[in-house]
Amino acid sequence: MSGNSSALEINVKKEIFDLQGKVAIVTGASKGIGEAIARLYALYGAKVVVSSRKQEAVEHVVDLIKAEKGEATAIAANTGELLDLEHLVKQTESLYGRIDIIVNNAATNPVFGNVENTDSAAFDKIMNVNVKGCFELSKKALPLMKKNGGGSIINISSVGGITPEPGLGIYSVSKAALIMLTKVMAKEWGRHGIRANVVCPGLIKTKFSEALWKNEQVSDHLVKSQPISRIGIPEEIAGLCLFLASEASSYCTGGIYTADGGLVI
Repeated sequence: MSGNSSALEINVKKEIFDLQGKVAIVTGASKGIGEAIARLYALYGAKVVVSSRKQEAVEHVVDLIKAEKGEATAIAANTGELLDLEHLVKQTESLYGRIDIIVNNAATNPVFGNVENTDSAAFDKIMNVNVKGCFELSKKALPLMKKNGGGSIINISSVGGITPEPGLGIYSVSKAALIMLTKVMAKEWGRHGIRANVVCPGLIKTKFSEALWKNEQVSDHLVKSQPISRIGIPEEIAGLCLFLASEASSYCTGGIYTADGGLVI
């Protein structure tokens, strides 16, 4: 560690997690992890663009944020559709003039079973939403981030991107690709002041993972193999994402952060 502590002295303060003046886009934010992230960001002062496929669903989350005295806007977008992503970025710029934080949380998994049972249409859908959508949204926001001097991109992967999850083969492939995409973003965009990090949740109690945590045999096996022997909740992922969005993580980029109860140790 350098003997010069001046940078640390500047940053070690109560406001290190403050997001005042920041504009964040959170995809897949109508429920679960995305909703928890959007609400926490707003609580810490960010102006949050809440995005998911259905306008009514994201408007509900915006209503919750406003009831909590936060600022948010609902913009529906399918992350598998390029025109939707272009609209999302343009609308955010029109409303707020900047983008500081992107959380690529939207994901899909239309199949469960062995990889040989995954047809081409399902494969393409998984890769388009889980990988290409994250890439395209980040790329479309890049000029605005560069103009404003930097930003933070947080990609939500999965422990399945580190070690294959049973029955979720192509989903695991997509999440592994997202980990590498994050590293590439960090490597290439760091010179613009843009940080990119990836979060790999384990089994979290959400609608998306309902088939797993409601299956007692599967959930019991996972929980028993973890040092923290329980299923996680969305707020535990949101806290990590707050760290990665804020100045508290100003020296962190290209990192892989697991929040899985120790499953992959």
